[in-house]
Amino acid sequence: MKHEQSLTIGSYFLAAAERWPQSDFLIFPNHRHTYDSMKAAVLLRAASFKVCGVGQGDHVGLLMANCPEYIECLLGLQCLGAIAVPMNARYKPQELAYVVSNAELKIIVTHDLISEYADFGALLLEAQAIATPERLELMVMLGAPRDGFMPQAIFEAQAEQIDAAAVLETLQGLSVDDTAIMMYTSGTTAHPKGCPLHHEMLVQNGINMNQSRYFLTDQDRFWAPLPMFHMASILPMLCCIDAGAALLSMVHMDAGESLAMMEAERATVAFPSFPTITAALIAHPEFERRDLSSIKRLNNVAPPDVLRQFQKAFPQSVQTGAYGLTEAGGVIAFNHPDETLESRVTTCGKPMPGLEAKIMHPETGEACLPGERGEIWLRGYAIFKGYFKSPEKNQEAFEDGWFRTGDLCIMRASGEIEFHGRIKDMLKVGGENVAAIEIESLISKHPAVKMAQVIGVPDDRLSEVAAAYIECHDGQTVTEAELIEYCQGKIASFKMPRYVRLVQTWPMSATKVQKFVLQQWFAAEVS
Repeated sequence: MKHEQSLTIGSYFLAAAERWPQSDFLIFPNHRHTYDSMKAAVLLRAASFKVCGVGQGDHVGLLMANCPEYIECLLGLQCLGAIAVPMNARYKPQELAYVVSNAELKIIVTHDLISEYADFGALLLEAQAIATPERLELMVMLGAPRDGFMPQAIFEAQAEQIDAAAVLETLQGLSVDDTAIMMYTSGTTAHPKGCPLHHEMLVQNGINMNQSRYFLTDQDRFWAPLPMFHMASILPMLCCIDAGAALLSMVHMDAGESLAMMEAERATVAFPSFPTITAALIAHPEFERRDLSSIKRLNNVAPPDVLRQFQKAFPQSVQTGAYGLTEAGGVIAFNHPDETLESRVTTCGKPMPGLEAKIMHPETGEACLPGERGEIWLRGYAIFKGYFKSPEKNQEAFEDGWFRTGDLCIMRASGEIEFHGRIKDMLKVGGENVAAIEIESLISKHPAVKMAQVIGVPDDRLSEVAAAYIECHDGQTVTEAELIEYCQGKIASFKMPRYVRLVQTWPMSATKVQKFVLQQWFAAEVS
C-alpha cells in the first residue's frame, strides 16, 4: 500500500480500517479486534478523553501491561492530537513520580490487572505521595473501582456525550511534525529522558519496515510479545497497519502460551527480538511438537553464534536483525531477507530508505573509513527533534543536523551496519536501557558506601546485568547481600546489581575511574 503523502498516526490507522475493516488487527489469546472493531473502540476512547478535557498537545500517561485497552487508548489519543506517554511498567514509585512530573502529565490511565510487574494503582498512589505533580488532573482506573481514580464505568459513559465527528475535528488540523508519542529512555543521567516522537517519523518507519524489509500482506500474522511501552511493540504495530496485517500479543510472554498461539494463529512473523525470549521458546518441551511451519521471518538481536543457533532452530524462516534506538523511532536498519546468512548474523543491514548513517571517530570527529569502528551518526526523517526540556543535552546530541547516537558501529563498504556496543555509560539488561549512574547514585546513599561504580557484565539470561564495585568509608563495610537488599524496592528489579565487589583503590585515568579495567577484573574473576 503506497501512501502518496505523510500521515499522522490517527489518519494512518483510520485509512487502514477503511480498507480492511473485517481483517484481524489485534489478537490476544482471549480477545481479538478487527480493524473495524478497533476503530469503534478507538473513537470511544477518544470521546472519553475529550470529555475529560484532553486536547491537542496534552500529555497522557499510559501505565498498563499489554492488553487491548492499551492500543485503544494509544490510538484514541492520536485522534485528538494528544501526546501518549507510555510508562515503563517495571518502574518503582520514585521513578514514576519523576516521569509524571517531568512529562507534565494531565491524565494517567491504568488498570487493575496485576501482571508480573506490580499493582499499578498502588504504585501511582505511592508516587503521588513522594511528589505532588502540578499538572496532573485525573487518574483513570480500568477494571475494579479504586479510591483516587475515576472508575471505568464513568470514564466510558462520558463517550456518550459526544459524537464521532466532534472527536475527529482536531485530526484534520494536525501536522506530521507534531509530537505523537513521548517515550522515556534511560541516559547517562540519573533520570530517564523524554523522547518526543513526531507522527512522520513513526508512520514512515512503519511503512518502510513493511515495504522495504518485511513485505507483509493482509494475510500476515505478526507475533510481537514485547511490552507495549517499548518501540519494539509499537513499531511492529505500525508496520502491520501499512499492510492490513494482524499484530499478535499477550499480557506477558509465556513460552508455552506463545508457542500455542503461534501455531493456532499460523503466525508468519516472530519478533521476539531478545535472545532470552527466543531461547525460552526453543527450550520449552512443546517446541518440537508445535507446528511453526508458517513462520517465514524471525527477528533477533544477539551475537552471531547465537543467531546461527536460532536460524537452525527455525529452519523454515529467515533470521534477521536490526539496529536502532528510541530517538530514531525504534529502528533505522533491518537486514533484508535476501542477504546471505553470514551478513544477517554479523550485521544489522543497511539504513532504511530516507535515512543516512555515517561513522565518526569519537575523539577526533573525523569520518571513519569503511570497516573502521567509531560513533554512528544519523540523519533523516526518523530522527527526533530533541529531548524534552533538555537544551544542554540536545546541544551535545546534535551536530550539523546529525544525531550523535553514542553507539560504536562499523559501516561496511557495502553499507551494512555492525553494532559494537555503546560509548555511553549504559547497560542493556534484558533489552532495557539502564544508566549506570542511576544505580551508582542509589548505592552511594548507603551510609557505609564512600564511592560506587557500576559496570555491565555478561549474563546468560539477560545478556547483561549490573555489577557494582564499591569503596566503603573507613571503618565500615557492607556485604553483597546487604547492599542488594538495600536496593530492593527502590529501583526496578532489572536495574538492581547482581554482583557487589569491594575495592580499596580504583584504577584511575587522570580524573576518572577506568571502567574497562573493572570489567577486566570481573572477567578474570569469573574465568
